Amino acid sequence: MKEEEAIRRRFKLVAGELNERSRRLVAASEAVALGWGGISAVSRATGLSRKAISHGVKELQEAGGAREGQIRRRGGGRKKTVTKDPRLVEDLEGLVEPLTRGDPESPLRWTCKSLRKLAEELARQGHQVSHQLVSEMLHELGYSLQANRKTREGGEHPDRNAQFEHVNAQAEAFLAAGEPVVSVDAKKKELVGDFKNPGREWYPQGEPKEVRVYDFPIRGLGRATPYGVYDLGQNAGWVNVGMDHDTAAFAVESIRRWWNTVGQSQYPEAKRLLISADGGGSNGSRVRLWKWELQQLADETGLSITVCHLPPGTSKWNKIEHRLFAWISQNWRGKPLTSYAVILKLIAATTTEAGLTVQCQLDTNIYPAGRKVTDEEMASLSILPHSFHGEWNYTILPR
Repeated sequence: MKEEEAIRRRFKLVAGELNERSRRLVAASEAVALGWGGISAVSRATGLSRKAISHGVKELQEAGGAREGQIRRRGGGRKKTVTKDPRLVEDLEGLVEPLTRGDPESPLRWTCKSLRKLAEELARQGHQVSHQLVSEMLHELGYSLQANRKTREGGEHPDRNAQFEHVNAQAEAFLAAGEPVVSVDAKKKELVGDFKNPGREWYPQGEPKEVRVYDFPIRGLGRATPYGVYDLGQNAGWVNVGMDHDTAAFAVESIRRWWNTVGQSQYPEAKRLLISADGGGSNGSRVRLWKWELQQLADETGLSITVCHLPPGTSKWNKIEHRLFAWISQNWRGKPLTSYAVILKLIAATTTEAGLTVQCQLDTNIYPAGRKVTDEEMASLSILPHSFHGEWNYTILPR
């Protein structure tokens, strides 16, 4: 017992300076010095396992048992789970990959594949695995958490690129002649009131702006529909904020207000106007009311109005999206749109380093939905389809 106490004191003095291998070798040297029964005595004195001390004794007895600076023998230590369980990786990939392979029989095909759910399913299949190990294995296999990305634009029309080239050529010709070129579209409708607006804004720490939990329209406020007109030549935007339906009449009224308020003074000698618009929505290429209302505008202003629609499925390529609407969204991010006055101020305050300026106006008119244009009314239009895709490109002449 005295020998064990002495070993305990000596080992305690140096234990804090030793690594795993050196602790094992120091204990083994004490066991060898004691002789028979030494391994058990040293184990009781130091707290190391008999197995570890036995390995240390063998290392002392075998020349070159471990290389200099190496704590364990090559291959020593506890074996990794993936080494002991060779099917683990295969079964994990079998749970993850069916999402892309479309295997309807996968146990987790229709559930959220969280780390814990993957670990639970692997355990159900007989594997010993934690969610942390699942995370490490997925990263080693080249997986990562990813969100959906909008890249598919739907069916691609064979003349898509040709239409873009046609729109571009028309715009260059109009701009070279000093004629106005505008890109138009309606921004998504916004709830008016103390509702959550995506994005973050600087507020005193711990004092976030409080907004409503549920997005139900407030009676008397409803929704705001900003319809934008972006002037490519002036790098200037005009936004007509509507309070009623987003109809073709509302779209053309927005263009009318831009022309009467801004466009006419900017282009006093203009005889023509080029409008670039999406192929759908209130200003769609198939919307009869859109063409009927444009005819009224052409008659009022004396302008020949040329319209070039973007090909199907390419609305995000519209100039107004990234030259006007994107900056408006950035300017009011994190700010509740509590009233129409707030919306107008935030839109009008939108600027960029490239010199963008924006004007806006509130439109309180009523635009009933469901207005039909008869065949007789369509026949009265002075509309000239272009030789290239006349359904997308046409000019409306003043009568």
